[in-house]
Amino acid sequence: MSVLAPLHSPSGLSVRSSSGMLRSLWCGLTIAFFTVVTVNAQVAEIPYLTGRVTDNAEILSSQSRQRLAEMVKAFELSSDGAQIAILTMPSLENGSIEEFAARVFKAWKLGEKGKDNGLLLIVSPGDRRIRIEVGSGLRDNVSEASASRIIRDLIAPRFNEGDYDKGLEEGVGAIIGQLTADKPERESVPERARVKKDSFSEGADLGIAERILIGCFIFGIIGLFTVIGVVTPGVGWFLYLFLIPFWAMFPIIVIGVRGALTLLVIYLIGFPSAKLYLSRSDWYEKAKAQLASKGVAQIGGFTINSGGAGTSWTSSWGSRRQG
Repeated sequence: MSVLAPLHSPSGLSVRSSSGMLRSLWCGLTIAFFTVVTVNAQVAEIPYLTGRVTDNAEILSSQSRQRLAEMVKAFELSSDGAQIAILTMPSLENGSIEEFAARVFKAWKLGEKGKDNGLLLIVSPGDRRIRIEVGSGLRDNVSEASASRIIRDLIAPRFNEGDYDKGLEEGVGAIIGQLTADKPERESVPERARVKKDSFSEGADLGIAERILIGCFIFGIIGLFTVIGVVTPGVGWFLYLFLIPFWAMFPIIVIGVRGALTLLVIYLIGFPSAKLYLSRSDWYEKAKAQLASKGVAQIGGFTINSGGAGTSWTSSWGSRRQG
């Protein structure tokens, strides 16, 4: 934002310098946001297919891995080229399990060529996510609704009890039952939506594009008020406390719990640090004195008007009022 005629303080500092500080603060918040988004949007690498059961998360006992492998092998020998693979991953680095499952399914080339009759059961205990990826050749037997039911009613409850062995064995048994049934079970679409948020579930994930778009909206708003709080004498500390719940909750939508916790720590430390640093500058002291004596101050091309109802920021393009 350009300033036609800079206002000079007795020390010779102009509002241009404060405007530069505002831009630096805003750039710092923007960089912090995109850094956290990038770190939390890392794509997990596709593991090697080492067998019918690939337990990279090491959540299964050796006996359970053997039982699962034998169950899958017996099914494959009796089927028309269909294949089942089980994969556990410690974490997907906050990536989408739908996208990761599709990538693994394609890389592993499950099922018979030309029939697309493979099935992948993937579990990420670190993210509390489960996904059943079904090839088009098996969807008449294992529909989206029946896959959701198996996860919701059989696998997730056992996982919530900490029994990964039984959860996967019962889940795989139900999948094989669906694949070998003469009349596949059907469910209504509304039934598949009843999933508890605190349990393992498929759920909906956001891709990187959605994360960035929603993040720009969320962080644009709370970031603006954060900058206002940092550079405004008096009311700034109220905004610091007021914005803590917003920094704690809204980022979860975009970058998950760990990313939101990281940003919250950055905010809790960064806001007071930046404010204490700026409070030593001449323009900040001048603005504070002007607000105390006249009720009006100039900061970075904005006019701060302090009154009984609150503090308003005014510039040439409009005004914003905080209550």
